[in-house]
Amino acid sequence: MIVIGELINGTRKRIKRAIAERDEAHIASLAQKQAAAGADFIDCNPGTIGDDEINDIRWLVTTVQGATDLPISFDTPNTSAVEAAFGVYKNDATPMINSITAEHERLEGMLDFTVASNANVVALALSDAGMPTSADDRVQTAVGLIDTLTGAGIAAESIFVDPVIAPLGTDPQTACAVLEAIRRIKAERPNVHITCGLSNISFGLPERALLNRVFIAQAIAAGLDSAITDPLDRDIMATIYAAEALAGRDEWCMNYITASREEKLSTSN
Repeated sequence: MIVIGELINGTRKRIKRAIAERDEAHIASLAQKQAAAGADFIDCNPGTIGDDEINDIRWLVTTVQGATDLPISFDTPNTSAVEAAFGVYKNDATPMINSITAEHERLEGMLDFTVASNANVVALALSDAGMPTSADDRVQTAVGLIDTLTGAGIAAESIFVDPVIAPLGTDPQTACAVLEAIRRIKAERPNVHITCGLSNISFGLPERALLNRVFIAQAIAAGLDSAITDPLDRDIMATIYAAEALAGRDEWCMNYITASREEKLSTSN
């Protein structure tokens, strides 16, 4: 699993304050903790707009790369902010653009820069038709977007398809549709990665952590190999180790055994 650490997000109250106050110590500490917990990318989402977003993402990227060598995921729909993030990014590790969609205006605005950047990219299965509701919608949009990106010169291995998770509380079939879409996308375009914003599935429901854990285990079995999630959640990380072993994606269960030896499988209970 490729874990994209989600905690540096300006829509969270504490992070919003840290960004506004330029609290380098807090952001750096959070980046380091996520890296130590097993993150592969550190997502940076300023959660602001306009010129503030441009300035804020510059500051976030500079602060995070000063704290960890992990690559950064630039999480903003603003092309100018993405370009600004690349302008201050000095890490040798390939970063990620989060995200591009099949929506005409956004695709047109981001495609050339994404190709030129040689970065990884989250390909969100959204089109001008709006939020997908079925597996068919997700597969059709995702495959079309993959083909557009690869046709423009982006390697399939650099594409992280997000099949778009709607909250289960608003659509009781969303989990089934997403799981089917993951299987079909992986079957049709096996070289791409499949990721997701994990916590969306449980939004608005009780015992969210339980739903998140069960869903990610099911999604890994279906072909998910990445997630935008909280690596400091020991239960989620333990579930990932176990689900990968059970899905036959952990040779001789060595990652699972290593995690056990490092006491990473003990949960909150």
